[in-house]
Amino acid sequence: MSTDAAGSNIISRRRSRLGDEAMPTPSSNAPDSSPFSNDGGASPSAIERVLRGSGRRHHLPTAASPDAMDTDVAEPAAASLADCGAQSRPEGGPHASMDDAGGGGGGSGGHAPRPPLSGPRSGFRRLGLRGMKQRLLVVANRLPVSANRRGEDQWSLEISAGGLVSALLGVKDVDAKWIGWAGVNVPDEVGQQALTNALAEKRCIPVFLDEEIVHQYYNGYCNNILWPLFHYLGLPQEDRLATTRNFESQFDAYKRANQMFADVVYQHYQEGDVIWCHDYHLMFLPRCLKEHDINMKVGWFLHTPFPSSEIYRTLPSRSELLRSVLCADLVGFHTYDYARHFVSACTRILGLEGTPEGVEDQGKLTRVAAFPIGIDSDRFKRALDIDAAKRHVNELKQRFAGRKVMLGVDRLDMIKGIPQKILAFEKFLEENPEWIDKVVLLQIAVPTRTDVPEYQKLTSQVHEIVGRINGRFGTLSAVPIHHLDRSLDFHALCALYAVTDVALVTSLRDGMNLVSYEYVACQGSKKGVLILSEFAGAAQSLGAGAILVNPWNITEVADSIKHALTMTSDEREKRHRHNYAHVTTHTAQDWAETFVCELNDTVAEALMRTRQVPPDLPSRTAIQQYLQSKNRLLILGFNSTLTEPVESSGRRGGDQIKEMELKLHPDLKGPLRALCEDESTTVIVLSGSDRSVLDENFGEFNLWLAAEHGMFLRPTDGEWMTTMPEHLNMDWVDSVKHVFEYFTERTPRSHFEHRETSFVWNYKYADVEFGRLQARDMLQHLWTGPISNAAVDVVQGSRSVEVRSVGVTKGAAIDRILGEIVHSKSMVTPIDYVLCIGHFLGKDEDIYVFFDPEYPSEPKVKPDGASVSVDRRQNGRPSNGRSNSRNSQARTQKPQVAPPPPERSSSSSDHSTANNNSHHDWREGSSVLDLNGDNYFSCAVGRKRSNARYLLNSSEDVVSFLKEMAESTTPRAGGLPPGAAADYMFLDRQ
Repeated sequence: MSTDAAGSNIISRRRSRLGDEAMPTPSSNAPDSSPFSNDGGASPSAIERVLRGSGRRHHLPTAASPDAMDTDVAEPAAASLADCGAQSRPEGGPHASMDDAGGGGGGSGGHAPRPPLSGPRSGFRRLGLRGMKQRLLVVANRLPVSANRRGEDQWSLEISAGGLVSALLGVKDVDAKWIGWAGVNVPDEVGQQALTNALAEKRCIPVFLDEEIVHQYYNGYCNNILWPLFHYLGLPQEDRLATTRNFESQFDAYKRANQMFADVVYQHYQEGDVIWCHDYHLMFLPRCLKEHDINMKVGWFLHTPFPSSEIYRTLPSRSELLRSVLCADLVGFHTYDYARHFVSACTRILGLEGTPEGVEDQGKLTRVAAFPIGIDSDRFKRALDIDAAKRHVNELKQRFAGRKVMLGVDRLDMIKGIPQKILAFEKFLEENPEWIDKVVLLQIAVPTRTDVPEYQKLTSQVHEIVGRINGRFGTLSAVPIHHLDRSLDFHALCALYAVTDVALVTSLRDGMNLVSYEYVACQGSKKGVLILSEFAGAAQSLGAGAILVNPWNITEVADSIKHALTMTSDEREKRHRHNYAHVTTHTAQDWAETFVCELNDTVAEALMRTRQVPPDLPSRTAIQQYLQSKNRLLILGFNSTLTEPVESSGRRGGDQIKEMELKLHPDLKGPLRALCEDESTTVIVLSGSDRSVLDENFGEFNLWLAAEHGMFLRPTDGEWMTTMPEHLNMDWVDSVKHVFEYFTERTPRSHFEHRETSFVWNYKYADVEFGRLQARDMLQHLWTGPISNAAVDVVQGSRSVEVRSVGVTKGAAIDRILGEIVHSKSMVTPIDYVLCIGHFLGKDEDIYVFFDPEYPSEPKVKPDGASVSVDRRQNGRPSNGRSNSRNSQARTQKPQVAPPPPERSSSSSDHSTANNNSHHDWREGSSVLDLNGDNYFSCAVGRKRSNARYLLNSSEDVVSFLKEMAESTTPRAGGLPPGAAADYMFLDRQ
């Protein structure tokens, strides 16, 4: 037989299996013949009938269906959510009735009946929930049933058993209900009510989506955008002007569909329920749920890969989807790599802080973790003990006697690497001709999405390659490749796993791929070898026992095939032992139970953290106390407190030019002027910024400016003076400057500022991960060189490193600042109201402690004329003021409030030159404070981990509060100050 003839024969017979709709080709002469009929041309044998399957068929998950989760499996009970009814299926092939407790494992007996979804379970050991059940609402795109309408108000339901269903059956003490789309359009109310009633008996709740929503949301955004992107296939390239509009309309439909799912959840939610959202169809759902009730326990799990941030950032709706997922309490992935990619996307795109626990956004932590799914391995082992499976095993052994058997089980899908697998097998035969007639590759690849041109092309390509190889290496008695394009009976599949010498999984990208798990579970006696793609999620679990390959490297895969076929029994035993132990101890039930347990634990831990978060500022109480006081002090930070926010829209690093130009929020000019003109109110803007920045923004107001953490001070109608302690050692400046210049040059988009008493290196606009590495390297350079013996503090911000002299903090400066102000204003009336608002670094939060009348204080012995003491560690190195040292910073003691000095120095009236603040008593500032717990309000802005008493979430909240406070002063002041009316038009009162 010539090569062309053999290839043509194989292709024609393979195509006859697809049907005219999938591949319009001339029909085969033997349309009902076995897929292996070209192997000698004999009539169907017993083994051919086995492989063809005599009982109920198992249907593989479809390829790029948005519901085809990548826990790709070949048997129903261990399938992904896709096989739980969450995907379209090949036509033909009946489904098991949902009343059939045995599920879809084949028509033969031998399986213990599965309990119903709400069946009895024992207690959660970790949660201690013995004797009680927690309600679990599982929300997925598709329900685990197929619904067929039999009349106006009659429906028949058929189960589609799968991995998620099996996993949930094993979760103890959980009363689970399933919410999802039934896969059918039901426009009439009668049909909807009848289907709802029928599904309620199966503990399922339908979401009714109309055809337009399904087309735009399911086929459009999920199928055409998210699924390819998450599998590294990229966004669709369309040269049409309508592409952008298509993206927008599909995303709008996606959000509407997610809201429809949320509306159904609202109707059935009870307090304390756990809501488990599944896959990328429902990335917007956590936000919808949390906006409805912030106390809902919400988890989200992705069953596909999550791509690297460089791939994900191409998505137009990237930021909105990430923020929506972050609304969940727990976000789960199959592997650590996927979790790492997600965290990286959040840090690089949203600019949030990634931690070992997850992603933190202004004190709110979303936990991110890996939860590798498993299978019910006992079911496979039990299946091999059934007579039907034993007969299949014997027939297979007889059919392939004297030949090594290699097996591939995949959906016929672009991400499964089937052409690469077959080409590698061809190369193996080319380089090892002695193996011809001694090895056979059985490739099961069920066609999916046969109406899509790309999949039709892939199907044709696979058949042509198979035909060419069989024509080249085949004989009249045997061919090296058997390609089966139909599903197998469950017991026949288990039998194939059991007799296979080498399983070949060459996915180009796969969320998990549980075919490898199934193969290992059935290899208890034979101990075959698993060749596994490093791009399958299962490689992180089974990589130690499998031979990992890059499926794109045909030579490497071919060499691995030879290694597997010639492997010694000892090596096979060691590899199998490792994988078998993992597969049998990490089950689907463990996966589901672990996720639900972790979600409960995460919510409990979040509640504990919430109790430590300062409460929101009681604005009404703060303003009432303000009005009742006689001498008021307002201390306001600048950056991220009084500044106008800049929206970066998810761009890497944000808009550097705009953000570096700190500008006063335009809505604050009127309120701030009103507060400053009140004779009973003293306003201080206290900032780490340079003097010129404060001059530019506040020169027109009647207030006090304290620059560089309070080291420089001036009233806006006076000159700058210094409040620095005497004898401040600045010998370290030049050497630190060289280090900062060096790291600025080697870190793109970073910059540093040289101030009088400090250096600040900022890498906010640089690549986040590279910036952190550079920051760690910089700290090593600093500690081992320029500052090893210097009296400095190193203060680490989220994206910055600051080196400042010891004692340069806002808390240390405020007493000297108050002394200057009290003397300058000849203040006699005690200060009986203090409001301190700022977005301060942890090192500078000692200012909150300084004023807090309820904070324990210790007297400090201070000899006359001495400079401010410096805090040193025991080894003599200056204390490190990093932001993660909050506990130690919280213990910073404020100076002892001393009684007013009996007499002031007459020389203290001169403030025009530096250090003249030493001419009057250093305790003068704190001596005029008359505070108690009711008239002191410290407030952090956007920092939920703070020593402040209260919290405002953003600068916009600061604007609203100061507007309200300014309004309250105008009746007492007799109206607005002259010239303020034009600016102070804030009639939109909060």
